Amino acid sequence: MLRTLRNLFRLLAIARTLARHDALFIINAHPVGNAVVNVASLIWRQRQKSSRRPGKRLAQALTELGPSFIKLGQALSTRPDLLGDTLTADLSQLQDRLPAFPFSEVKTSIEKDFERPIEKVFSSIDKQAIAAASIAQVHFAVTTEGQEVAIKVLRPKIKEAFAKDLDLFYWLAELVNLTQPKIRRLRPLDVVRKLEETMLTELDLRFEAAAAEELAENFSDDPDFVVPAVDWQRTTEHVLTLERMSGHRIDTAKDLAEMGLDPTLIVKLAAEIFFKMVFRDGFFHADMHPGNLFITSEGKIIAMDFGIMGRVDRTTRKILGEMLLGFVTRDYNKVAEVHIRAGYVPTHKSIEAFAQACRSIAEPILGKPMNEISLARLLGQLFQITEKFEMETQPQLLLLQKSMLLTEGVGRKLAPDVNMWELARPMIENWMRSELGPEARVRDLLSDAAASLEKLPHMVDKLGSAAEQIRGAGLKLHPRTAETLAGTRPSRNWAVWTPWVLVAMAIAIVAFN
Repeated sequence: MLRTLRNLFRLLAIARTLARHDALFIINAHPVGNAVVNVASLIWRQRQKSSRRPGKRLAQALTELGPSFIKLGQALSTRPDLLGDTLTADLSQLQDRLPAFPFSEVKTSIEKDFERPIEKVFSSIDKQAIAAASIAQVHFAVTTEGQEVAIKVLRPKIKEAFAKDLDLFYWLAELVNLTQPKIRRLRPLDVVRKLEETMLTELDLRFEAAAAEELAENFSDDPDFVVPAVDWQRTTEHVLTLERMSGHRIDTAKDLAEMGLDPTLIVKLAAEIFFKMVFRDGFFHADMHPGNLFITSEGKIIAMDFGIMGRVDRTTRKILGEMLLGFVTRDYNKVAEVHIRAGYVPTHKSIEAFAQACRSIAEPILGKPMNEISLARLLGQLFQITEKFEMETQPQLLLLQKSMLLTEGVGRKLAPDVNMWELARPMIENWMRSELGPEARVRDLLSDAAASLEKLPHMVDKLGSAAEQIRGAGLKLHPRTAETLAGTRPSRNWAVWTPWVLVAMAIAIVAFN
């Protein structure tokens, strides 16, 4: 009861801010939210409605509400199935910027974490922050060894603020689950859990340091993509120190021309980097807006800010690859089959009907001129038809779709007359052949078979143990059955003939493709 009262009062305070920005519509759909809206409308009635678009008004209100709500807005920007295209497009432009906190608090945090005066850690540090966001702010500095670095420092008491807001978000999600059965399939609790997971990762800067280093290792052989090195000796839970790097914001086309760089080649490079991150490595930068991407005079792309990263396992990468291949080749039956095989759509749903629905969203997008085709928008439209086919939300794909949208936005600003995915098409087709072709299927089959063989002795041992437990419990088995179960071991013949069976199966698969 105390939690409910506390959150109701909190909701009223939030409603007051939303009312000031004419953005109460966001909580109007839920019965509890509707009651709060009615109260808020009576107490804080606006004299004049805003002429700005709803998404712009909501983004402004969320920014005023603080860090947790900025993150919530960014999470909702991946949910066109919940809020529609226009609203999520406006929320995707939500800027994670807040006024900087005083340098005295930066100094206190650094000295507390390193247990010594700041001068013993950095020989000099700029007191003026070069960037300030909802989680942390960044200062340039020089280490005692003379290396130029960039220091990221968490905001004071940010963890306590997030914990209080998360309790409210969970409470609202639980209410939705209890009172709105139709919305359960959208998994509001999972959305909040994903938000919590992302926030907890961002609130420990050691995780961000680890993400930066993993990304750097993945691209260690790629000279065109640069990740700043981590100074682990000057990195803690609250402080992250990275190598300082210089470059121009990637979305400044004028600067690229002045540097003698071809925007089209930079767009091609950005598309290939993104595709490698997602499909080759399954580990991608999930916040690739222009403020986090820089370009050097040599045409190298520099990535910054590794607080929000995404992972896609190999199985999901293959599913996604088949799905996108089906869309691009306009094989909508294949798209439907992939969704049902992956378990995204229940098996009792008609493949033909789902294929028809896929065609209805893809043709308007794929029918546009090549430079206007957006694969990210295609995924977003796909999520909007989920209700009819009882398709559950896939959080890992939502984050990927958001990242694709940001990447496409950068590409369009640099080279509006080209399609970045078309530029990267040769590399994408090579990946499709190597991962989705007959040879890949043979490789997967052999790998799965080998894994099963490794488990076989353990399975047999467990079978024998089960027989012993049955006998110990006083239950009787036929003597021959008990003897067989307790004493069975893999036959030596198994090791002899199994490889030949696998080879025969591999040959058969290649022959029939």
